[in-house]
Amino acid sequence: MGRIKGIAMIISGAMLWGATGPLMEWSLATFGFSASFLSTVRLVLAGLLLLGFLKLKNIPITSIFRDKVWIRPLLIFSVFGMLAVQYSFVAAIEASDAVVATLLQFLAPIYIILFVSLRQKKLPPFYQITGMAGTLIGLFLLLTNGQPDKLIISGEALFWGLLVGLTFAFYTLYPARLMQEWGVLLVVGWSMLFGGAFLGIVDPIFLSNEWEKFLDVRAVLAMAAIIVIGTVAFVLFLSSMRFISPIETSILSSLEPLTAMVISVFWFHQMLAPVQLAGALTMLVFVTWLSLAGNLKSKKKKAEYSARSTL
Repeated sequence: MGRIKGIAMIISGAMLWGATGPLMEWSLATFGFSASFLSTVRLVLAGLLLLGFLKLKNIPITSIFRDKVWIRPLLIFSVFGMLAVQYSFVAAIEASDAVVATLLQFLAPIYIILFVSLRQKKLPPFYQITGMAGTLIGLFLLLTNGQPDKLIISGEALFWGLLVGLTFAFYTLYPARLMQEWGVLLVVGWSMLFGGAFLGIVDPIFLSNEWEKFLDVRAVLAMAAIIVIGTVAFVLFLSSMRFISPIETSILSSLEPLTAMVISVFWFHQMLAPVQLAGALTMLVFVTWLSLAGNLKSKKKKAEYSARSTL
């Protein structure tokens, strides 16, 4: 029963998160929000919402500040992890569309593999090289429609899209100890609040005339939906890990870009060309391959270690 519950959570979370991309795309186009304004409001309010939720559960939300050793890594993650991935994602949507931005975040495993290989000063194993090559081939087809001399998206969109993958890799790797010590939701809540506050200081939104756009009730509802749906999706995603394995979570999260594609087709009448669609599916297949092969490799090593221990 628990496993079914976990699968339902990750499927729901991935689909809801996939839906936020087109919703943000529509909000940017319809109301003229800037990436900075949308990211700041979203992060600050989502952080307050999450911290309020934890407070209602009688969790001491300020306990993380009692030991000063954790404040620095929390602030680093807030700016270079949470803020960076959220802002680059919105900027990539603004420069291209939700489907491309969502797919480009799936480059994160390649950045992680390259980082680990450089740190260990050795080439990645063959299955990782195969997975990276397949993912990059899919990316090539997605961005060029199979024509090497033509880039379908702008250079700005490509920059932000590649940055999404890079910042998502940092977002995945950096806060492991922080979250293990203080819990995922508490770290995410504070990092959203601090990240949004930092962006609001760098680009002071209290001086922006974009607040006037909220005179349109649709803008208020859209922002509320982005914040609530995105936060619920994240909570479902994290909660699913209590019931199913990381490999199942990784595979089922592929529903995120597929959801963005389906919504974009019906909402914006955006349809990838056949070659681009083949590229997108190729990327998803090889990202899944990286997860599956890595899981099998890990199990094999554990089995070998266990066998040696019994000798």
